[in-house]
Amino acid sequence: MSFNSVTFAVFLALLVLITGMGFIASRWRKAADANNLDEWALGGRTFGPFITWFLLGGDLYSAYTLIAVPAALYSMGAFGFYSVPNAIVLYALGFLFLPKLVSLAHQKGYVTLTDFVNDRFGSKSLSLAITLTGLLATLPYLALQLVGLEVIFGSLGIGGAAASNWLMRDLPLLIAFGVLAAYTYSSGLRAPALIAFVKDGLTYLVVIVAVIYIPIKLGGFDDIFDRASQALEAKSTTPSTADPAVAVNPNVYMTLALGSGLAFFLYPHAITGVFASRGAKTVRRNMSVLPIYTVLLGFVGMLGLMALAVGIKPQGGNPQYVVPQLLSQLFPSWFVGIAFAAIAMSALVPAAIMAIAAGNLVSRNIYRQFARGPVTTKSETLVSKIVSVLVKVGALVFVVTLDTKFALNFQLLGGIWILQTLPTVLFGLFTKRFADRRALLTGLLISIAYGTWAAYEVKTAAGAPFGGSTATPFFLSSPIYIAISALLINLVIVVGGSLAAQLIAPAVQNTSEDDQTTAPPTTNVVGLRD
Repeated sequence: MSFNSVTFAVFLALLVLITGMGFIASRWRKAADANNLDEWALGGRTFGPFITWFLLGGDLYSAYTLIAVPAALYSMGAFGFYSVPNAIVLYALGFLFLPKLVSLAHQKGYVTLTDFVNDRFGSKSLSLAITLTGLLATLPYLALQLVGLEVIFGSLGIGGAAASNWLMRDLPLLIAFGVLAAYTYSSGLRAPALIAFVKDGLTYLVVIVAVIYIPIKLGGFDDIFDRASQALEAKSTTPSTADPAVAVNPNVYMTLALGSGLAFFLYPHAITGVFASRGAKTVRRNMSVLPIYTVLLGFVGMLGLMALAVGIKPQGGNPQYVVPQLLSQLFPSWFVGIAFAAIAMSALVPAAIMAIAAGNLVSRNIYRQFARGPVTTKSETLVSKIVSVLVKVGALVFVVTLDTKFALNFQLLGGIWILQTLPTVLFGLFTKRFADRRALLTGLLISIAYGTWAAYEVKTAAGAPFGGSTATPFFLSSPIYIAISALLINLVIVVGGSLAAQLIAPAVQNTSEDDQTTAPPTTNVVGLRD
């Protein structure tokens, strides 16, 4: 796409504004002692319903969401709407377990989900497995925010795949994430929390204007749906020809929505936003009203159908460009600048939270837990800050040096992996009967191994591995989301292993008691010898 000076000027002005906000945030709600994780990583746990609303919304609706959801509808039609019931599932699950988890976090000082696992089960092996799973699932998620930002820079004509050389392609990305690393290091979670106000406000503005103005311009939603349907039928890569199971099997749609929804609040960055809230009441209120964002998500998905109706041909054949191209084609340059800035902020806000969450896992659950000597709160916070920068650098190198498909494949695996921590969290919170730590660890490791193997075995049209997220498990006759099939295996192992442990433990205890009653008392023997 060609460079437009007005679009770029508006975009740059808004990015400069939120950069200033990011640095100013270090003084916002600042406590006397900022050298501890509660202050830097969780904003002092003082965020009320209003701030938590924007923070969690900023966490959930990232740049990749705003780009990938319309791209899915552009490519596959109605199947791409699975993200809407996905959002409904995640809020229902959050209402179930987050209030209790947050209450415990405030009482016992949890910073990460691993802190809860440590406290509940006392197993270093299980805690380390949960920590590493969280880290490995977060890093590709962070990389995808860079992919979204790269699409916006390419649409502005200042970077991306259309650039003439590697320096022009990657320089805008390097500058943006250099600034992000600086204000995240300085301000911690307060920076994305403050920027989320602007980000969410602009996103609402852009999406609402688009879903009102574009249908008026195109003759109404009836015409949009008719034209989009015709365009999908004419495409050679619709689900009906590429993957018949996706087109006709409702199990795929339902399990993909269910699994994606169940996984979200297990991600470290989601838990970081939740733990920063004032308490259980704040979380409960937000889980009740955050589904309003689902309406916005439905509108965002509609942009993909509108791009089909208009006849957008995405740049380089990449459907991720359909939203930027749609906006550029139908709106004045200044409004396009606002829209691109909103999408860029939707990359920067969750990326900052993800980096902070990764830093917390390393500092709290690796550095502190396995340190040989005492660890001060100041050194723990410093390690978290440094790691938050390093993971951004790692994600940047990953995106700049490797093909985007690698980030997509790792994100696919990350979603499968993180869902396997669900039994540990839910059983740990609500029951002792099915919460044997050895069974939980075994279930986690086996289900992750199975999910990774199953995802690798799915082939693309060219025969390459990691061709999708659905497969037919060995115990079913129809395809489902791989993460759900892995979770079913996980649950069988956890429940079976926990019951077996309970049956074995009393037998061992009874044997021990019988031995003690039949053996001569030691004191009597000693007394006789004396």
